[in-house]
Amino acid sequence: MPASRVLIRVPASTANIGPAFDCLALALDLWNEAEFELGGQGLHIHVEGEGAERLPRHERNLVYRAVRRVYEEVSEAPPQGIRIRCRNTIPLGSGLGSSAAASLAGLLGANALLGEPLKPELVLRLGAELEGHADNLAAALHGGLVLVKHTDWRTTAQPLACAAWPAVYVLPTLRLSTRAARAALPKKVKLADAVFNIGQALAVREALGRGDLAALAEAMRDRLHQPYRLPLLPGAAEAIRAAARLGAAAGLSGAGPGVIAFVAPGSQQAVQQAMQAAFEGHKLTSRAWVFASSQQGAQVDAKG
Repeated sequence: MPASRVLIRVPASTANIGPAFDCLALALDLWNEAEFELGGQGLHIHVEGEGAERLPRHERNLVYRAVRRVYEEVSEAPPQGIRIRCRNTIPLGSGLGSSAAASLAGLLGANALLGEPLKPELVLRLGAELEGHADNLAAALHGGLVLVKHTDWRTTAQPLACAAWPAVYVLPTLRLSTRAARAALPKKVKLADAVFNIGQALAVREALGRGDLAALAEAMRDRLHQPYRLPLLPGAAEAIRAAARLGAAAGLSGAGPGVIAFVAPGSQQAVQQAMQAAFEGHKLTSRAWVFASSQQGAQVDAKG
């Protein structure tokens, strides 16, 4: 049944998780909210929280672009009057899936306004179309740990069993665009490196499922993307090593610039301080978050 007012909550996510490049992502207990309300005339967008000073309030806003894409998919004109209120806690350009959260909020919001004509599989496809990849979006949609598979004709997401994981995330005051992060990667990789990463990615999946921190720390080593991106991020390699010395399993969150460390309960503060000190050694300030993985995916609250 169509709704006239919808509240969407979407979690942050971390992708790659060391060696599982573009194939694994994990939802995190850090949430954006977007409220959609039909009525009046024109488009009205209000943003508060993370990115409030940077995000557009017009038709180029990613949340609204996703809304419009759903209406195109069902061959309907977008509403003539809509208000969108965004409350963001996920930092922009951080490796925590902020753009995926925005795309998913718009897709789910429009789908609810229309009476939910789109199944989750189609929401995922449209999101991958908007984002250029589906890993963060799949984790935010389903919650927990998600395996994303890419073929020539479709992208699918498979939720996997996963233990609850406390994590520390540190974001230095530098920017690395997704385009620059992708451009840093080689066009070809050695067969030995590909085989190494396949084994490591399987080990990551097993360690996450069992809740085995020591095994996860060993499995986070990677040869496909982190060696090429870390030189672009002063302090990141040192932050990863500092966390590892304290028993954490650390790596870039997505393409960076943030670094995430899965930790033993009670060690969050020590790991956070060590990681931030590594960035300070490069004269970079940073912000830090302590959160856990989330088994809950995006939530839709629709009202008639």
